[in-house]
Amino acid sequence: MGARMHRRFIASTGGVAGIEFGMILPLLIGLLLAFYDAGTAVAIYTKTHFATATLAQITNQYNSTSEPIHDTDMAQILGATAAVLAPYSSTPATSNVSQIAISSSGAATVSWSTNRTPGSSFPLPSALAVPNSYLIYATVSYTFTPAFGSFITGPITLSDSIYVSPRNSAFVARISP
Repeated sequence: MGARMHRRFIASTGGVAGIEFGMILPLLIGLLLAFYDAGTAVAIYTKTHFATATLAQITNQYNSTSEPIHDTDMAQILGATAAVLAPYSSTPATSNVSQIAISSSGAATVSWSTNRTPGSSFPLPSALAVPNSYLIYATVSYTFTPAFGSFITGPITLSDSIYVSPRNSAFVARISP
């Protein structure tokens, strides 16, 4: 009787599917959580891209004479980042806008900026160095911390930048007290 039970036990396959499922389930849950984090990162990067374009487009609507940018205006322009990033938190985001002056020799310097020193040199791609012109340079950076994979990757910096030409005049004036 013992040998026959032993053969029946070896030939039995009834529990194999349950064991295989138990072995695969942690992998499937890990993949599900990774896809959630990846989807959130892509959504935040897309919003970061739109926030950068928004900063540049709002800034380039000001002009050099009738509508210079005051500090209160700049605070509202930078605040647009939070509106574009919603429903995600804007706390891990940094927004910056600069105007780059390009001399007759093609040298680029910072005219005014929210994070750079005016008059400092600016590394501009040569294709954009049009002599005697100005560019608005906007950047948005977002530090994304994955909800489930942070122990593997840690925080990830998602950033975007854009150059635009002033729309209503040759340059955009900024008045700071």
